Amino acid sequence: MRQLDWYFDFISPFSYMQSELLHTLPADVQIRFKPVLFAGLLQHWDNKGPAEIQPKRTWTYEHCAWLAHRHGIPMTMPAHHPFNPLPLLRLCIALGSTPDVVHRLFRHVWREGKLPTEEAHWQALLQELHATPEMLNTPEVKQQLRINGEEAIAAGVFGVPTAVVDNRCFWGLDATDMLIAWLRGDPFFTSELFTRAQTLPQGIQRNT
Repeated sequence: MRQLDWYFDFISPFSYMQSELLHTLPADVQIRFKPVLFAGLLQHWDNKGPAEIQPKRTWTYEHCAWLAHRHGIPMTMPAHHPFNPLPLLRLCIALGSTPDVVHRLFRHVWREGKLPTEEAHWQALLQELHATPEMLNTPEVKQQLRINGEEAIAAGVFGVPTAVVDNRCFWGLDATDMLIAWLRGDPFFTSELFTRAQTLPQGIQRNT
C-alpha cells in the first residue's frame, strides 16, 4: 500500500473538485487527508492567492464553474469569497480528518453554498456531525493544524490542493492526470524531456 498525503483547504474550489476525483486514483493508494491554512502557505512563500489579483479573481471563478461543468461535479458558489476557513479546518481535524468528514465539509461550502459565518447553517452542520464549538478550540486541534502547515512547507507544498507521494509534489486540480500517471509508473517520468524540466537553469530575474 502506497501512502499519499493530500493537503487541502476548504477555501479552495480547486481542492473541492479534486476531492471529488480522488476515487479515480489507483486502489492501492492510501490517502492521508491533511487540512492546512492556505493563507499560511501564501505568507511563507511570499505569494498571492488568485482571488487577490483582480483580473485573475474573476477568471478563477469562471474557470472553476467551467471545470465543475466539465467534470460533472455539482457546484454552488457561496455568498462571498474568500472567507475564513479556520472553523472548517479545525472541525475537520477535531473529527479525525476522515474521508467522509472531508467530503461533507467541502460539499457544505461548494455544493450547498454555505459558509461557517452563516450561523443557522453552521449550527445545523455541527449538530449533524455531533460536534460542539468547544471541540474546535482545543489546544490539540490548533496544534495539529500548525503541524500540518509545517509539514506541508517542509515537503515543498506552496498551494492547494497538493498531493505528496514518493517525496514529490503534484499541485492543483489540473495535475490529477499527472498524479495518476506517476502512481501507475508511466515511463514519461524517466524521459529526457521530464529530466530537462527538472534541471532547467534559471535565466533573467524580475527586479523587485
